[in-house]
Amino acid sequence: MTVGTDSGPKGDVDAFDRLRPLLFTIAYEMLGSAADAEDVLQDSYLRWRDTDPAQVHNVKAYLTQIVTRQSLNHLRTVRRRREEYVGSWLPEPIRTETDASHDVLLAESVSMAMLLVLETLGPTERAVFVLSEVFGHSLVDIAAMVGKSDATVRQIAHRARAHVQARKKRFEPDAETSRAVIGKFLRAAQTGDVQTLMDVLAPDIVQISDGGGKVSAARRPVVGAERVAAYLIGLVRKSLGDMTIEFGTYNALPALLLRGADGEIDTVELIEVEGDRVTGLYAVRNPDKLRTAGLTRTLDR
Repeated sequence: MTVGTDSGPKGDVDAFDRLRPLLFTIAYEMLGSAADAEDVLQDSYLRWRDTDPAQVHNVKAYLTQIVTRQSLNHLRTVRRRREEYVGSWLPEPIRTETDASHDVLLAESVSMAMLLVLETLGPTERAVFVLSEVFGHSLVDIAAMVGKSDATVRQIAHRARAHVQARKKRFEPDAETSRAVIGKFLRAAQTGDVQTLMDVLAPDIVQISDGGGKVSAARRPVVGAERVAAYLIGLVRKSLGDMTIEFGTYNALPALLLRGADGEIDTVELIEVEGDRVTGLYAVRNPDKLRTAGLTRTLDR
């Protein structure tokens, strides 16, 4: 792709930094990992630094192509690692701004539920879906980015869209109702009020925990209100005595941050709410995924 009217000098740091939120968002949605996304951005910047500005007519398109291709290469490598992952694998949670849910499409695209659906796509399918459905690129432009023919990309886009639509959950951005439901949920869990907890949990709720084999966590999803309630109350009694709880926004969803006595984040629990019920709980405990959990990420599309 010949992508210099708005380009700066060779190695233009300002251009890259200006587009960093967009580039990070693309890489993160492709990889489900902030750490891997940062690695991709570092590699992409090195390539950008060595680029001849005379060959670049559109910086945004050029950098999007670089990040997409680097993400695809990275994704093919990490997918093999994830097949050997101990227990349930969850995306690395990212702390988002409290107004992140105002862009509903962007908020849904980084939600845990959507990222888990994207994990079921092949690398190229994922790239085509993310670039077309979230970032609005034409299939012709995407074909150039991923190195496929227009006809092939059209087929991939159709297949990926149908796959995601069949599996994605209903998404509701955070609202006053959600905060009230979460407050009720938290009080019931802390006090051991089983009946109230059962009332606030959806019948088909799923609790997924990710310890990566490095800390204790349920190896398999816990499904159903009764089982999840028992699991949560047992967890509170055994593990939460010395921890402090904070509220936060992660992946455009309300979340609980559990900090140990040393002040370090022990768990990020993302809470999915639909109407007046909690429908999904995602507990990330793998310390490798919590290293930058306190850093607020700016997303853009």
